[in-house]
Amino acid sequence: MDRYVVFGNPIGHSKSPAIHRLFAEQAAQQLEYSTQLAPLDGFSGCAREFFHQGGLGGNVTVPFKEEAYRLCDELTPRAERAGAVNMLSRLADGSVRGDNTDGEGLVRDLMANAGVELAGKRVLLLGAGGAVRGVLEPLLEQEPAALVIANRTVEKAELLAEVFAELGPVSASAFGVLAEPFDVIINATAASLAGDLPPLAASVIAPGRTTCYDMMYGKAPTPFLRWASEHGAAQALDGLGMLVEQAAVAFQYWRGVAVNTAPVLALLRAQLREG
Repeated sequence: MDRYVVFGNPIGHSKSPAIHRLFAEQAAQQLEYSTQLAPLDGFSGCAREFFHQGGLGGNVTVPFKEEAYRLCDELTPRAERAGAVNMLSRLADGSVRGDNTDGEGLVRDLMANAGVELAGKRVLLLGAGGAVRGVLEPLLEQEPAALVIANRTVEKAELLAEVFAELGPVSASAFGVLAEPFDVIINATAASLAGDLPPLAASVIAPGRTTCYDMMYGKAPTPFLRWASEHGAAQALDGLGMLVEQAAVAFQYWRGVAVNTAPVLALLRAQLREG
């Protein structure tokens, strides 16, 4: 049986095995996909052992995406630029190839699932951590009119803007100085995990026009999405679709089969509502 895995710590909550099982059923593919709790100080050894034992591919979640980047023998250009990897593949010669499918998953969720146009739009990206690094290149590929990275520590945002400047109109800002409305606002901070909000002025939302997106998801809307809805956002979207879409990118690379994500996302959404 072809074996795949998702590495993380913690990992018991992961929806990846269910997602890939549903993809496999849909595509009539025989495979095994499981979770792997990697030691905090032993991810590389854990991953290498999995591939040594015949594993074909793995997804990587927190806190190992940067360590996975260092593990790889070969990197896609977008993974190299992101400095983080969420998808590992064993090549024919036994070497390990790393990719970052997070940004492609986000763009597919926004554009294909939610009908959001990015070309020529003003996009605000909140945060300057690994999650932002992973999505900047795919977002800039859509040719927005402007992409602003806002962060509490503005120097981190400025550094990212420098690194990605050649790809498009990207700039950095502190939260407090933002006032003009944006077409799309993406929360990539960890604020939702703590029940907090990035310190944004409500004026960044154009009522009835702005789409707000939180990479986090849960049974109830995140604080950021509640705030967005209260201030008239046209759409307030969570990151469940991003999770499904990035998995579909990996599945197609590993198995050579494109899948229909809509029924998988609908099922997961229903399960989430039921708790």
